[in-house]
Amino acid sequence: MLDIKFIRENVDIVRQALAVRNDKAPLDEILALDTERRQKISEQEELRRAKKEAANKSRGESSEGGRELRDQIKSVEDRLRDIDAKLAELLLQIPNIPQPSVPVGKSEDDNIVERYWGEQATFDFTPKPHWELCEKLGIIDFDRGVKLSGTRFYILKGLGARLERAIISLMLDMHTREGSYQEIYPPWMVKRDIMTASGNLPKFADNLYHDDVDDMWFVPTAEVPLTSLHSGEILTGDILPLRYAAYTACFRREKMSAGKDTRGIKRGHQFDKVELYKLTKPEDSEHEHEMMLADVERVCQRLGLAYRIKLLCTADISFSSSKTYDVEVWAPGCQEWLEVSSCSNCKDFQARRAGIRFRPYPDAKPEYVHTLNGSGLALPRIMIAIIENYQQADGSIKLPAALRDFMYTEIIA
Repeated sequence: MLDIKFIRENVDIVRQALAVRNDKAPLDEILALDTERRQKISEQEELRRAKKEAANKSRGESSEGGRELRDQIKSVEDRLRDIDAKLAELLLQIPNIPQPSVPVGKSEDDNIVERYWGEQATFDFTPKPHWELCEKLGIIDFDRGVKLSGTRFYILKGLGARLERAIISLMLDMHTREGSYQEIYPPWMVKRDIMTASGNLPKFADNLYHDDVDDMWFVPTAEVPLTSLHSGEILTGDILPLRYAAYTACFRREKMSAGKDTRGIKRGHQFDKVELYKLTKPEDSEHEHEMMLADVERVCQRLGLAYRIKLLCTADISFSSSKTYDVEVWAPGCQEWLEVSSCSNCKDFQARRAGIRFRPYPDAKPEYVHTLNGSGLALPRIMIAIIENYQQADGSIKLPAALRDFMYTEIIA
């Protein structure tokens, strides 16, 4: 969240940020409440001063004026509590401020493709989409998924299930054994305040799965529990940056994508993902953002998948993000670029919500950390890319070398 002092002192910056994000957050209402709050605090201090002077004059004697002052003070305190509660609610609706390097745009059409890597696969036959390949190979069962759980669910079978597990294992090993991330296995259900700290509540409540009885929320991404791993803590500067990698299933209602991508496994209510997360000093976050993007790219390169990097515009970055890169891989059967990762720098936006600070040196005043997150990578879209790019003329799938030790086979046939 944004600090109310920052909003008050930088109204034009915040208003412009809302405009380029196409966001209608209640800035004017926040400013009006903030003004009233400061007025009420001054009024409260003046009334308390008057009450103290009246008490000194009366020296314990009953005073009608003293009772009236107490009533006035209580009225002001009650109003302050109402204002504070309302301000806390409204401040959660203000998105992060885009960095100056983020291109201004009105929709995803204004995102900028920064670069490409690799050559798109070529075939001497017409490549098939993954749903045709997988059903013929018997590694995905769409009908039984729907029978069990409804639309946008499916069953992975045999080598299909092993392929998903192999990709997850490869990614975790790359990020933890070859890279500098510590593996975390977090809960897949979290409390309301944990979902709020990451920026998912209250804005995206309609797209989340929720257990009403215990007020628990199914995670839409491991970013949610990782954000609050150090909530309420003051860290020592010498342990930063902290880098985490976590595998979880992810649960999303996909209300915002109703009617889209109804064939295959591109969009589902449940999917797997390896998430990367960092907590850094403010001066290091931009460098760590670029390093995270490089870590994601290495996975695509290891799998031999052609990809492109997009810099998202102001209208397309997420609510909590100040800058985001998307990584998209080419899927020749679907004939489209599939987003498999969004790498975002949230600066201190999530840290303020979660109360995560650090001391640059002993006895220094605590500062908020910066947080970064990125998919490293998201399934099942990376599965789609592998299946479609490595398909053979006979309908089999020749696996990339990086996965063969995990799959115990070179081909799915």
